[in-house]
Amino acid sequence: MMKSTLTVVVATALAAAGCGPRGEAPKAESPAAPRVALVLKTLNSPFFIDMERGAREAAKRLGVNLTVQAAEREVDVDKQMQIIENLIQTGVKVLLVTPSGSKEIVPAIAKANQAGIRVVVVDTRVDPQAAKDAGITVDSYIGSDNYEGGKIAGNYLLQATGGKANVGVLEGIPGHETGDQRLRGFKDAVKDAKGVKIVASQTANWERDQGFTVFQNMLEAHPEIDAVFSANDMMALGAVEAIAAKGKTGKIKVVGYDAVEDAKKAIADGTIMGSVAQFPSEMGRVAVETADTLLKGQAVPAEQLVRIDLVTKDKPAGSAPAAKQ
Repeated sequence: MMKSTLTVVVATALAAAGCGPRGEAPKAESPAAPRVALVLKTLNSPFFIDMERGAREAAKRLGVNLTVQAAEREVDVDKQMQIIENLIQTGVKVLLVTPSGSKEIVPAIAKANQAGIRVVVVDTRVDPQAAKDAGITVDSYIGSDNYEGGKIAGNYLLQATGGKANVGVLEGIPGHETGDQRLRGFKDAVKDAKGVKIVASQTANWERDQGFTVFQNMLEAHPEIDAVFSANDMMALGAVEAIAAKGKTGKIKVVGYDAVEDAKKAIADGTIMGSVAQFPSEMGRVAVETADTLLKGQAVPAEQLVRIDLVTKDKPAGSAPAAKQ
């Protein structure tokens, strides 16, 4: 009896431990590693939330195994690099990335290249000289023409002010291609207008809180400011709050960039004049479609530009084109 009981106890223990008849633990099925990774600057921005939505919808339609990760803050370059390095270790096949730094991203792309991972850059270009020096390969760039968007914003401000304005500029992060190109396009659009003067230009690091603080200080130093160009809508919305705090709502014309939902509401309310729309959901869609094409071993265009448009109270944003079937 004791021997029989002992046999039962041992058998039960082996079963509980998940051991097979030969005393070997069966190989657990590991979760499928993501084949495609989308690394965004942040998910604390309506722009990138919309981009994620477009990417996930495309992934579901195409059957692409997609993972999405991002740093907490858009300016956290080191965290984005860490995320990419961790993803490389998981064996992703295609890396889709919106670089937090045009130059800083280069070492991470080099590591992806070395691991045989295809790379697609979205929204913010990689610095061309840094890319050349490092000898990295990017399969495709997907985004809008930020320089042209800056020109559209500048031309609209000229029209809205009659060519006479003292402008305060809220810049993106200096050295980052996206903001630099928007700023250059804006300046080129207004440079020949004798009645337009840029009296102050300062970074607010893409963030709404900083947009409020920076523009509040800008108004203290330059009370003559009667127009604003902001390189993104989050900073523009901060400027709107600073304008309200100064009791100057309706007296300072604001032009933003991105046409996020809160900005479109502000346009409808008249606190923002206009914003350049980029359609980030379309960027996300095209990025995943490009990854799917690469996974199939097919060639992709080196550059894929997504449309831009000016959104004003008289010209609401149109709907994005239907996804490819």
